[in-house]
Amino acid sequence: MFIRCAFFEGKVKPGCDRAFADFVKERLLPFWTQFPDAEEVRVLRQLDSDTDSPHYAMVLAIKYPSREAIELAMASDVRAQSRAETGDLIKIFEGRIFHTVFDVAHDVVLA
Repeated sequence: MFIRCAFFEGKVKPGCDRAFADFVKERLLPFWTQFPDAEEVRVLRQLDSDTDSPHYAMVLAIKYPSREAIELAMASDVRAQSRAETGDLIKIFEGRIFHTVFDVAHDVVLA
């Protein structure tokens, strides 16, 4: 299992927190949940940290069954649409966005 994360390192512009959250929920999440072979989509917002830097306004984590599934999703039309839509989100975000793929080495689910 693999998880591809998009890290929004930085901060939402002052006074735009609600607009940022609404934009993600209403305009981007519908795309992300349609990525081919995506098994789980999580949108994480940083509340606290033991360090001032870096700060992550958001982390998007999408679980896939394989590296091939990630490649398929990255080449999909729905991803292209989500990237185009993300351009509007950038207007209220100050920072950088980067992506990382993680191999899930251990997965323990506690009930």
